[in-house]
Amino acid sequence: MTTEYTKVFQDAEAVDKYEHVTYAPDSYASQINERQQAYLRKLVQREFGAKLPVQHDFACGTGRAIRTLHGLVSEAHGYDTSAEMMAKAEQVGSRAQWHQIPADGPVPNPVPAGHPAIVTMFRLLLNVDESIRDRAIAFAGKVLPTPDAGVLVVENHGNAGSLRHLRARRHNGERWFAELSHAEVQALLDRHGFEIVERRGFSMLTESLNKNPVARAADAAARALPGTDGFAVNVLYTARRKG
Repeated sequence: MTTEYTKVFQDAEAVDKYEHVTYAPDSYASQINERQQAYLRKLVQREFGAKLPVQHDFACGTGRAIRTLHGLVSEAHGYDTSAEMMAKAEQVGSRAQWHQIPADGPVPNPVPAGHPAIVTMFRLLLNVDESIRDRAIAFAGKVLPTPDAGVLVVENHGNAGSLRHLRARRHNGERWFAELSHAEVQALLDRHGFEIVERRGFSMLTESLNKNPVARAADAAARALPGTDGFAVNVLYTARRKG
């Protein structure tokens, strides 16, 4: 994670705002989270069946991805640079073992917890620079050394092929408006020996458009159509280590 992330989320008020304001009920972020949760639980059940995997959640924040998979994993481990984030995760009921990691330096070592495993990375790629993205995916490679070791699920919450990109020129140079294309995510995974096996989109709308009930109805209809994932603002990629 970046130094800025670590500094911001050393503040308990910022952590509390992230958990209870950004993800307030019926907010844009919480709506997407609910859709992701339903998808991710089905994915784990389909992928692993009765053999519960170990979850390694990198950049775990307040443990939202960990709570998503409660009851479907044998154990969970959360890794983050912010002790305050992990304290909040514990407070709101995320059940895991917590591991504070340095913001930079060598690739962190995952806890040796066996296989199969699922590595989750949510709201990370756009909040860090390329070197930290590489460090994160290299961490996943340590957890998942072979194709049968499990799967990696990575979120891109600013797809450059979506409606959000129309605002890119206006916000050029503003760090918060980072975006990644599908090709860039694919290249990142590819250079660490991963191949994408599934891609799923969760909203065609930007946060401002999501406030319009007519637009929300159109979004729901569009998401049901095959082939629309490429135009979603928020996308999950499921990847497996190459053979």
